[in-house]
Amino acid sequence: MNIVILAAGMGKRMHSRLPKVLQPIAGRPMIDHVLDASEGLSASPRVVVVGHAAENVMEHLADRSDVTFALQSPQLGTGHALRQALGQLDRNEPKTLVCLGDVPLLSRRTLEAIAREAETSDLVLLTVELDNPTGYGRILRNPAGFVRAIVEEKDASPEERRVREVNTGIMCLPTSRLDGWLSSLKAANAQGEYYLTDVIGLAADEGLRITTVHPEHAWEVEGVNSKAQLASLERVWQREQARRLLDAGVTLIDPSRIDIRGSLECGKDVEIDVNCVFEGQVRLADGVRIGANCVIRDAEIDAETEILPFCHIEGARIGMNGRIGPYSRLRPGAELIGGNHIGNFVEVKKSTVGIGTKINHLTYIGDADIGAHVNIGAGTITCNYDGVNKFRTRIGDDAFIGSGTELVAPVEVGAGATIGAGSTITKKVPEGKLTVARSRQVTIEGWHRPVKK
Repeated sequence: MNIVILAAGMGKRMHSRLPKVLQPIAGRPMIDHVLDASEGLSASPRVVVVGHAAENVMEHLADRSDVTFALQSPQLGTGHALRQALGQLDRNEPKTLVCLGDVPLLSRRTLEAIAREAETSDLVLLTVELDNPTGYGRILRNPAGFVRAIVEEKDASPEERRVREVNTGIMCLPTSRLDGWLSSLKAANAQGEYYLTDVIGLAADEGLRITTVHPEHAWEVEGVNSKAQLASLERVWQREQARRLLDAGVTLIDPSRIDIRGSLECGKDVEIDVNCVFEGQVRLADGVRIGANCVIRDAEIDAETEILPFCHIEGARIGMNGRIGPYSRLRPGAELIGGNHIGNFVEVKKSTVGIGTKINHLTYIGDADIGAHVNIGAGTITCNYDGVNKFRTRIGDDAFIGSGTELVAPVEVGAGATIGAGSTITKKVPEGKLTVARSRQVTIEGWHRPVKK
């Protein structure tokens, strides 16, 4: 089966410089959702028909080896768009599935249902019944109930407009008939365009078997032409993700206030408070608790760890029984081995933090290897950057770093060492010793504070 995705539209009502099919839903461009749903259904490369801002769409999809492109310029309707793709089709494939790049929530299950129906039918339409079909083309059937045509709303009679079964624009057509059908289309309609839907009447006149398939949910086939519609479908997506999590036993304090922009895998007895955002690939193990207003991206959090409110975690791995936050930031490459306390306004980047180590207040740890059961006092900074290169700091097990310490990398602190508060460390600190590196305190007698003239 060939697969063609129509993605040439401009999306005027978006009022955006970004092409319509690249507008994001659940954190990813709409066309990515369509490609994900159709991936693997065809052995042939999928054909994406581009038009408006074609170079942007092609650049976005440049890494997909299973996609080819056809250019529609100017954009003269859906029939004209499919005609541009004919040269890319595998003529040995008996059927061609047409999808739309601005219908992002179409499910894999529905596409598979169309493919199954196409095995015994000449032409398959995906249709849906709507309480309010305004704006959609209507499905017209003969007295026997067979599809005979599709009429666009602007061209429909008052009686035809009362029909509630509508066309979704998604259909599976016989490849061998496309050349003849598409070359015979006329633009004699209110839009002055070549409608792909007109081939339905041609197929009916030829006596072909036309059948219909319906999606499980009407929102699967909702198209996006404005930011309002985009926002509406975003909420649909998030509601479905919340339902999936609830069905799996996750506790959501308010299912309407969670955003998943990627994949979220949860173990048993996971609890998520309000206004949390999950992006990329996130895994929460058994018993993990996520406080309110956290943003977590591409992270793994092991069992029984608590993330307190207002934390930002990206590209990090957090071991078991940790307590993170509030207001902590873990950046890419942060790896907490387990039992760690990372407190308020602490930032950790590209560092390993050993088991039981605590960094509770107002600290920056970057490019460091920290051992087990280390205590790092408030205001500690690893000075890892000289303006050109990054250097590492190494701290041994059971070390105690006093508050306000500056560790000027590259530097090493031995196991069991203690550093006095306010020290600036530039040399190796020996194991088990107290090291203090401060300037001598001096009081200047007879000094007077300047006053404003």
